[in-house]
Amino acid sequence: MPTTGQSGEVPPRGKRADALRNQQALLAAAAEVFVTSGVDAPIRQIAARAGVGTGTIYRHFPTRADLVVGVYRHQVEACAEAGPELLAAADSPLAALRQWADLFVDFLVTKHGLAGALQSDSSGFEALHAYFLDRLVPVCGRLLDAAAEAGEISPGIEPYELMRGIGNLCIGRDDDPRYDPRRLVELLLRGLQRPPSP
Repeated sequence: MPTTGQSGEVPPRGKRADALRNQQALLAAAAEVFVTSGVDAPIRQIAARAGVGTGTIYRHFPTRADLVVGVYRHQVEACAEAGPELLAAADSPLAALRQWADLFVDFLVTKHGLAGALQSDSSGFEALHAYFLDRLVPVCGRLLDAAAEAGEISPGIEPYELMRGIGNLCIGRDDDPRYDPRRLVELLLRGLQRPPSP
C-alpha cells in the first residue's frame, strides 16, 4: 500500500523513474559531446544536445568533475551491456567484437579527459579504473571466447591485453585531429583473425 505524505496525499508515482530517465539522457548527450569536443566542451553545448537548460545539468551534476564521472560510469555500463546484446544480434562473434571495440573507442576518448577533470582526486580516479576493469574485462573476454570458439580468431588472446592495446592506440587522438585510432584498431582486430583454411 502506498505511503502518504504529511498532507495525506499519495506521492506521484514515476517521478523518480522520470528523473532517472532525464539523467540518463543527459549523460548520453554529454558522452556524444565529449567524444567530438572533449571533456572541456561548454555546458551549453551539452544542454543543447540534450534539449534542456543548463540549470538542469547543474541540478544533476553540480561540477564538471561530477558530470565527467557520471558520463564515465554511464559509458562503462553501456559497454558492459552492449557485449551480450551484440553477440546475440550480430552476424558473427567477430562482427560483435568489432562493434564492441568501436563503442570502447568512444568510451576511451572520453576517459582520457577524466584525469584532468578530477585533478587532484587520484583515489577517485583509481576507484573508477578498478570499476572499469571489473565491468569490462569479463565482457571483452566473452566476446573473444565466442570468436575463438567460432574459429574466427586465434584462441588465447587475453582481454586485458586487447583492451590495453586499443587504449594505447587511442592516446593522442584528442590533440591531433589528423589521427583516427579507429583505423588502427581495425588493423589490430584484423590481425587477430585466423587465416581462412586452404
